[in-house]
Amino acid sequence: MEICLHICPSWSAPLLSSSSVISGIYVGDGMVIHYTGAAGQEIVTGTFVNENFSISSSPWRNSSPVCERCGDDQSRQNGVITSCLDCFLAGFNLCLFRYSVTPAFFVAQARGGTCTLAVSDPPEVILYRARYLLGNNGFGTYSLFNNNCEDFAMYCKTGLLVDTSSSGATGSGQISSLAAAITVVASSSLGFLATGGGGLVVAGAMYSISRYLSDISIRWDVIRIPVETLVAQLRMGNPGAAS
Repeated sequence: MEICLHICPSWSAPLLSSSSVISGIYVGDGMVIHYTGAAGQEIVTGTFVNENFSISSSPWRNSSPVCERCGDDQSRQNGVITSCLDCFLAGFNLCLFRYSVTPAFFVAQARGGTCTLAVSDPPEVILYRARYLLGNNGFGTYSLFNNNCEDFAMYCKTGLLVDTSSSGATGSGQISSLAAAITVVASSSLGFLATGGGGLVVAGAMYSISRYLSDISIRWDVIRIPVETLVAQLRMGNPGAAS
């Protein structure tokens, strides 16, 4: 498999069912660098179409304690870590996160966290960022909503980071997708959207537009920051850098 791919476990094959928010960078030799919080912080999110927004712990967090390849108890680690591909996937299928997709392709996806309009940097740059962050355990405090593993993988691929001191919001496609879906459902419940076929069309358009505007290549609160600067700012306690 090609190095520097942004990958994630596909916890369920159908497009319109739940999928993992766990993301990582494949660095070759069967190993993945990824970012994780304490045990149980990763979640599964459903989709807007079936409105099945369940939350649960990641299955690999509760798997067998020590992997001979990884050499440590994966369930006890946090921060930027390295795992073998088997531990990372935990028996699920491999899903490839796509970059440089067209706007039409992006809005056609029923859920977020699968692609972005942003352009990926060259493999050597991606690998350098991922290894630098691994060596310095430098991506700040894990937060599901504003600093998670998808944010980490997208930063490694693009060098782009959401300035949470300005907006407090994540660049994560799946969390943004969830927020967009909740907004649409709330609007419908409050009577802001008409019922029937017309209402469904408007709801779908609202959802797609909200997802599009939250993409890391579009939004206004995104900064490009060198990895050395990012780690230095985090060490100084800068709340705006991967907080």
